[in-house]
Amino acid sequence: MKRKSGIFTGIILILLGGLFLASELYPDVFSFWSWPFILIGLGVMFLLWSLIAQTGGLAIPGSILSGLGGIFYYQELTRDWDSWSYIWALIPGFVGVGILLKGLIDKDFKKSANGGLTLLLISAVLFFAFGTQFGLQLYIIKYWPVLLILIGIFALVKALLKKQDQF
Repeated sequence: MKRKSGIFTGIILILLGGLFLASELYPDVFSFWSWPFILIGLGVMFLLWSLIAQTGGLAIPGSILSGLGGIFYYQELTRDWDSWSYIWALIPGFVGVGILLKGLIDKDFKKSANGGLTLLLISAVLFFAFGTQFGLQLYIIKYWPVLLILIGIFALVKALLKKQDQF
């Protein structure tokens, strides 16, 4: 395990050094670079580490950090800081994605699917509920049927994962 961690640490440091060197040498190419990339990068490091070390639990903070970085990057680009009044509702969904990834990595997807999908559903409901009240763009609101599709997928997956009762 320590050997894998050392290899992972070395690879990450080399990649980070190369990225920072490239951004110094070619600043025009990296003009999109912004502080939220620190969160996205940390999240990606957690996700990679969870894959390399086969430790699925690291996928949960990885998906949360990456998701928060994505939110903050969106807000930085659009200057839509008021969107925080409803966009926070995506955070339980990031946890749900992390739980699903954990299940895939740890090879116990059936155990993780129920909790992960439930959190994704809760996140979607909260996002649309608060978004309609606090300024979610109208062109996004017209996609509310996606919520019904998500509920249907949740019910279908839950039914498929349920053990068959033997008579």
